[in-house]
Amino acid sequence: MCTPSILYFGTPVILISTLNENSSFNAAPISSIFWLGWRCVIGISAVSKTCENLLRTGECVINLPSADQVGMVNKLALTTGSNPVPQGKQSKGYRHESQKFEIAGMTPVESTLINSPRISECPVQMEARLVKINLLAEDNEIQRGNIIYAELKIVRVHMEEAILMDGFPNRVDPDKWRPLIMSFQQFYGLGMKLHESTLAQVPEELYRTAEFDPILQSK
Repeated sequence: MCTPSILYFGTPVILISTLNENSSFNAAPISSIFWLGWRCVIGISAVSKTCENLLRTGECVINLPSADQVGMVNKLALTTGSNPVPQGKQSKGYRHESQKFEIAGMTPVESTLINSPRISECPVQMEARLVKINLLAEDNEIQRGNIIYAELKIVRVHMEEAILMDGFPNRVDPDKWRPLIMSFQQFYGLGMKLHESTLAQVPEELYRTAEFDPILQSK
């Protein structure tokens, strides 16, 4: 039997950018995330500045850095927009930092459908609106209320042309896209493709969910 402290076996790193109450910008790296269609689920601390902003504004931008931006992401480690620093983060050595974009060398870019900023340096930027907040571990009296997981609806996607598949303006080429991965608190990138995938024989368009309609993206 094994009881590891965490189960971060390897997930993409994202930078979630939100708008503070004074119209300044906050950005936080997280790696608890997954997508289904144009829906996204993230897990964050219930006492974080990101959670506070998300609940207040109902929106955010999911920015995906590539492996090339690892230094930029690492500059945000152990920083929080919350002041005072929550007790749980104090014990881990976090410090308050109100100028997240400046210390990481990130450039804010205006979004098209929401007010939260995009991060110019990230090859993928997804504007999102909050659909639902859920409490994690509601069955555990000690854990209850510490972590939330939020369902987000992606309403607009921006991607660098350099990562797109030749001849397909709406498809990412996995041979060109090199996401930043976190595994047990360490940064990693992807290697070369290991094997041809039988699943890849299914046309990607067949995964497009029924709710997707470019005409409705502005709503």
